[in-house]
Amino acid sequence: MTAKTSSSTMHIGELAERTGLSLRTIRHYDDVGLLPATARTDGGFRVYTEDDFERLMVIKQMKPLGFSLEEMAEILALLAAPGGAASEGAGTLAGFLERAVHQRAKMARNLAQADEFIQSISGRP
Repeated sequence: MTAKTSSSTMHIGELAERTGLSLRTIRHYDDVGLLPATARTDGGFRVYTEDDFERLMVIKQMKPLGFSLEEMAEILALLAAPGGAASEGAGTLAGFLERAVHQRAKMARNLAQADEFIQSISGRP
């Protein structure tokens, strides 16, 4: 599939700039099927849409929570399913939510410990 760039599409460089992610990371997500490019130009360059940008931002939010690529793909599929998380996917999504909340709490504790350490050494001569 080929596409011309317009105001509603962007190349990988613009997507990287908007998300703060590297070109290499975005290409990797494409290669593993997590964020396939919507289209390619006649020259073979990846073309992305606003929906792709939103999807990548969700991926970026999931990454620090320790989800595997397979789990991220499953979560994205559940979120994109018609009717959202309704039906049998709701329990699975609830499990992912519970893990995310737990991991976030752990990260907050680690951050508090780092703050305490910084505070303890910042007053030293």
